[in-house]
Amino acid sequence: MSPGSRMRLRGMVRKESLQILRDPSSIAIAFVLPVVLLFLFGYGVSLDARDIPVGLVVEQPDAATQSLVAAFRRSRYFRPRTFGSIQRAERALAARQIDGIVWLRNDFARRLLAGGEAPIAVRVNGVDANQAHLTEGYLQGVWLGWLQRYAAAAGHPLAIPVRIEHRVWFNAALISRFFLVPGLVAIIMTLIGSLLTAMVIAREWERGTMEAMMVTPLHIREVLAGKLIPYFVLGMGGMAFTVALAVWQFDVPLRGSLWLLFLSGALFMLVALGMGLLISIVSRNQFVAGQIAIVVTFLPAFILSGFIFDIGSMPAPIQLITHLVPARYFVAILQTLFLAGDLPRVVIPNLLALLVMGGIFAALVRRKAHKRLE
Repeated sequence: MSPGSRMRLRGMVRKESLQILRDPSSIAIAFVLPVVLLFLFGYGVSLDARDIPVGLVVEQPDAATQSLVAAFRRSRYFRPRTFGSIQRAERALAARQIDGIVWLRNDFARRLLAGGEAPIAVRVNGVDANQAHLTEGYLQGVWLGWLQRYAAAAGHPLAIPVRIEHRVWFNAALISRFFLVPGLVAIIMTLIGSLLTAMVIAREWERGTMEAMMVTPLHIREVLAGKLIPYFVLGMGGMAFTVALAVWQFDVPLRGSLWLLFLSGALFMLVALGMGLLISIVSRNQFVAGQIAIVVTFLPAFILSGFIFDIGSMPAPIQLITHLVPARYFVAILQTLFLAGDLPRVVIPNLLALLVMGGIFAALVRRKAHKRLE
């Protein structure tokens, strides 16, 4: 790069940096919005099932039924309420006051002591299918645990032909925050990279300063680089701030390499900047550019990246569409580095996918960007 080119690029970077500093919304999106989203998803949004309201109907209380009721009260997953009749419990279930009913009929203790089957009636609210499956699984877990303790107290082992030993890898505590917060880094960087950059060229056209820029000795490459470098620094600063909050405020483990995390973040940031710059060049209007950036970049990153919704559970055509979403690859890298560590079999293919997408967007930006009015 010639001295003149370096000087022009330095001047362009300084101009855009001053523009960012004078625009409070840019600083807010880079540093205030991550705090809001992290606290919202870290504390307000949870995929964990805790304190599930469940109704207990005991038609004939005795030692066995009271022992089972006590097992439900000791469980951290349930917040039990006792009802005198199944009709009252059903009305509470219909009113969404409880999410399930455990019904112990009046012959429960007699059939249990006789050595036969002592069935328990369980009714679960199936409006939320995911919550219903979790509630059903936790109910079975409490029931099986009580059966084992009851058999041990009676002096005979519980005959279970198959015993399942659970081993949860990477997130042994099953805390959904450890899954959500790393993926949130990709959402925040998408906002910083795509939404802010989508305005840079469109703003010049709206303010009428693009024509003045065209008569300067600036080459189009210098214009693009001068506009991207400040936002790249801003995005990486936002990422560092977000990662620090995730580790120190929300206690999310970071088991992978910090250098690999920031390498993948820098690559994803370039992809996001490329998408935003392409939108800005094509639209030439800040409002239109902002709407396109939200629809094309933010919403797919939020819904189709695996940030919240499992990609493997989506229909096959939607799974194919997710391959076009850059955030999908970055979310996979983030969740791997945070929870599992440096796994080359996961990280390298996703890095290569981001590298390919970055090259595609760079080529499209270079093709569409010209120093002429049409």
